Order: sequence, then C-alpha cells, then structure tokens
Amino acid sequence: MIQFHARLANTVALYMLLVSLWGFWRFFRKQGLDSSYWGGLAIAAILPLVQGIVGVILLIMGLLPARGVMHILYGVVSVITIPGVYFYTHGEEDRPALLLYATATLFLAGIALRAMATGGAG
Repeated sequence: MIQFHARLANTVALYMLLVSLWGFWRFFRKQGLDSSYWGGLAIAAILPLVQGIVGVILLIMGLLPARGVMHILYGVVSVITIPGVYFYTHGEEDRPALLLYATATLFLAGIALRAMATGGAG
C-alpha cells in the first residue's frame, strides 16, 4: 500500500504538470476552457482525493508520514485547490479562468513534489 501511495504521488505530480502546460498552451493560443480541458480538470481533482483516501488507509494501519502534519496539510490543500478555483471563478470558461486553472495545477504539481519530500512512513 505504501508503494501504491508513492507511485500515485508521482502520477499526481506529472499529471498536474501536464494539465498545467496544456492550460498555458491553450491560454497563449487565446482559447478558453472546453469540454476536454474540463475532463482533464475533473481527473486532476479526483487524483488527489484518491491519494488522500490511500493516505487515510495508511494512517489507520498505523503508518505515519515522517513529517505528519505538513504532509497531511499538503494533501488537504491538494484536494481543495481545484474546487476552490471553480467556486472562485463561478464555473466560467473564459481565458482568465483558464489561466487560474493552469496556475493552480502548476501549484499542485509543486505541492505534490513537496508532499513527497515530507512523506515516507516513519
């Protein structure tokens, strides 16, 4: 289960980076959000949630991350960021909203990397 959590963390970091680059690419091409990008964002919102569920299972099993509170805080931030941007933008599909999502997913890629640095069962 620890290995799955670690591999999923890599997946989250890479996926967030790809969705961010895709968003910036669309932004600089003067496009807004479309159904494909919304789908990518849906996956980007679900991945950290799955990661968190696996983390809670590890906690229940008695496996704590090395720097527990910080690691858990990064997880909580990862889960609430994309829904937070959605509520902030009121679900708009224009270019400024796209820029916020692209920036948020880049932020989440960094958060995922930082969470990996504070992780590891202790």
